[in-house]
Amino acid sequence: MTQPDDDEPIRYMQRTRDWYVALGYGNPYRWAHFIDVPFQPLARPLSEGRVALVTTAAPAPPGADPAPGRPRFDASGKFFRVYSGDADRDHDLRNTHVAIDFRHASSEDSNAWFPLPLMRRLAAEGRFSLARRFHGMPTNRSQRHTVEIDCPELVARCREDGVDAAVLVPNCPVCHQTMSLAARHLEANGVATVILGCAKDIAEHCGVPRLLFSDFPLGHAAGKPHDRPSQELTLRLALQLLESAAGPRTTMQSPLRWSDSPAWKQDYANPQRATAEELALARKEMDEGKAIAKGIRDSTAAS
Repeated sequence: MTQPDDDEPIRYMQRTRDWYVALGYGNPYRWAHFIDVPFQPLARPLSEGRVALVTTAAPAPPGADPAPGRPRFDASGKFFRVYSGDADRDHDLRNTHVAIDFRHASSEDSNAWFPLPLMRRLAAEGRFSLARRFHGMPTNRSQRHTVEIDCPELVARCREDGVDAAVLVPNCPVCHQTMSLAARHLEANGVATVILGCAKDIAEHCGVPRLLFSDFPLGHAAGKPHDRPSQELTLRLALQLLESAAGPRTTMQSPLRWSDSPAWKQDYANPQRATAEELALARKEMDEGKAIAKGIRDSTAAS
């Protein structure tokens, strides 16, 4: 069946540029772009290898509501240093980035963006050995900070854990750039990677070794919420890509569809669908969020 013209992946770089201009911000962001892409084949069969999960999701702050309901932007969840957590237990990680598709996203099932429980199950089945820790990558608009500070720290932690491969799951648009830069750095240092992503244009513009693209709203790179078959297929496809890619810039698209209608793609950060009042409110929330994040960043730098 022929699909309508708007049933193509969202061009997030252009869409976010148009949105920020509509909010009154100048100096459009310049996304990372590389010609050459490092590529590390698996050094041994995946069943004999150790795999780590890397996320951009933020740990829930102390005292957070365990059932937060519909997702919303929460700048207080911003973090600015790589963190790690035990992979043998569950964690409450939140998907509250500034540019998540909050209209269509759900915060009720973290398995849609943090597939650690499923990775534990597949590891128990012998698909691979799970690294003892997962790692959280901060989302910095500063590409230099990501490349010079955060990526080397991630590599060091993966080396400490004897990691052969990593599954990277970004959330917001800049998260996709962060994970693309992280994948490049890991591959250049001997760790094979696969990104589970929803922003195809950002990852491919940066230049990544392997990308499993799911044409879902941002925040669902690991599958549909409360849909375990969707989540399992997504991870299994990513592992298949990890094993089968013959070289860099290999993208596989998931066969899954978010819904029968692609109309959701027209809602995201689309100034043509927003009233003047909605744009003004979005600008106010953005400025407030920036102030909160700056306070966290300054406090982190001072500690």
